[in-house]
Amino acid sequence: MTPRTLPPRPAVAAALAVAALLAPAVSGAPAAAVADRARQPHLSFSGESTLAAGLTFQGTVVGGLSSITYDAARDRYYALSDAQPNLGQGPVRFYTLTVDTSDGTLDAGDVDVVAVTLLTDAAGVPLQGGTVDPEGLTLTAQDTLIMTSEGFSTAASEVSPFVREFSLAGRQLREIDLPAYVDPDFGAAGVRQNLGLESAAVTPDGRHLVTGFENALVQDGPASTLTTTSASRLLDVELATGDVEGEYVYRDDPVAEAPVPAGQFTVNGLVELLPFNRRFGMSMERSFSVGAGNTIRLYRYALAGADDVSGVADLDDAAPVREAGKELVLDLDVVARDEGLTLDNLEGMTLGPRLPDGSRALLLVSDNNFTGGQVSQFLLFSADGVGPAA
Repeated sequence: MTPRTLPPRPAVAAALAVAALLAPAVSGAPAAAVADRARQPHLSFSGESTLAAGLTFQGTVVGGLSSITYDAARDRYYALSDAQPNLGQGPVRFYTLTVDTSDGTLDAGDVDVVAVTLLTDAAGVPLQGGTVDPEGLTLTAQDTLIMTSEGFSTAASEVSPFVREFSLAGRQLREIDLPAYVDPDFGAAGVRQNLGLESAAVTPDGRHLVTGFENALVQDGPASTLTTTSASRLLDVELATGDVEGEYVYRDDPVAEAPVPAGQFTVNGLVELLPFNRRFGMSMERSFSVGAGNTIRLYRYALAGADDVSGVADLDDAAPVREAGKELVLDLDVVARDEGLTLDNLEGMTLGPRLPDGSRALLLVSDNNFTGGQVSQFLLFSADGVGPAA
C-alpha cells in the first residue's frame, strides 16, 4: 500500500504503559472478549531513528521498507523493500540492517544498512516488475524467509497474491497455495488493488505462519471508509505442509480522519501481525487520509472462539460469523503528540532482542514510498507481555 505522509499536523507521540489504554473492540460483537489478560502487551516508547529518502546502498535506493523481521542468531534485521522494477525503483530486494538498542534506546545513527539481497525465482532469475508487489517478510525457524505479495487488481493487470519461501541468499524455494477465491477477478471477486496480503509473521514455536489481507475480499464486503469497517481474512498456515489450516475474520477500523479537501484519497487496513501463539497476537492498522496524514494503532487480537471460515468463498454464505476479538494496545497518535514526532507510513513490526531492563525490543518501520518528502522511520518500544525471549 502506498499512502503518503503530508506535512505534519500538530506534533504527534509518547510513551505509554498500555494497560490504561485498553478499550472495547470496535468490530461489533466479536467472537469473544480477549482473554488471557496476563499476556496483555505493555509498551513504552524508547526512541526514533530515520534513514533519509534517497539514501543509496550498493547501487540501490534504500526505501519502501514495508516489513521487517529479526534474526536473533545473527543479531540482524531483514527489511523488505516493496520496490517495483517496472516503475524504475530497482530490483525486488531486502536489506540487512544492524540496529543498536544496547542502551535501551534508539537514536540517530543507530540503524545501519549492511547488505542488500536480490530476490529471484527458483532458477535464479530476478523477480520481474508487474509480477510481484512485496509487502510482508518473516524469518522461519529453518533460517528461510517467507515473503507475501499483495497482488494486482486493475483493468490492465490481474495478478494473484502469493506466499513464497526464499533462502537467505534470496532464491525462491517454494510457493504456498492460497484459496482460489482470493484471486482477483476484474473487480468482481478476490483481492482489491492495494488492499491484498500485507502481513507475515511466524508463531514463536516456528510451526505456523500468520498472514492477512489489508481489507476485505471484494465478495466479503466493503473496504474501510470514514463510515464503514472492513472484514479482512487472517490465514493460519502450517509451514511444514504449506496447508492453510484456518481462516478468520478480523474487523478493520474505519478510516481515522477525513481527508483535506473532502473527497481525496483515504485508506485504513491491517498492515502487520505479530503472533504470540496460534490464537493471540498483536496487529497493526494504518490509516491515511490526504491532508491529514497517518494514524497508526496497535491491537491485541484473539482468534480463540472465532469461526474458521476456511473454504468459504463468500462470507455471506457463512453468516453470521463470529469474528476475532481485538482490544486497543496503543494509539501512536498519542505517542507522536507527546514526543513531537510525525508518523510516517508505518507498515512493519517485529520483536528484537532483550533490552537492558529485561523487556523485549519492539521495532516498527515505515514505507517511505520512495518519496522525497518522507523518511524510512524506525520507532523502538520497550515491550512486556509479547512472547518468549529471542
